[in-house]
Amino acid sequence: MNQKETYQVMFREYPDVVNVEQLCEMLGGISAKTAYRLLRSGTIKNLVVGRRYRIPKIYVLEYLQITSASNV
Repeated sequence: MNQKETYQVMFREYPDVVNVEQLCEMLGGISAKTAYRLLRSGTIKNLVVGRRYRIPKIYVLEYLQITSASNV
C-alpha cells in the first residue's frame, strides 16, 4: 500500500469536504491558528464559502504527499 492509499484509508470517516476543525484533526491535532495560516498562505488549497473555509479532502491528501516527499 503506497502512502496515498494509506492516507485515504486513514481519512475514510471524514467527508469529501472538511472544515477547519476537521482539518486540524486530520493533521494530527494542529492548532486552529496553524491551520488558518496554512489555508491563508495557499499551502493547502481551499475554498471560501461565505466567510468559512471548506477544504476538499483531496487537497489535504495532496498537502500530505508534498510534505512527505520533502521529508524523504
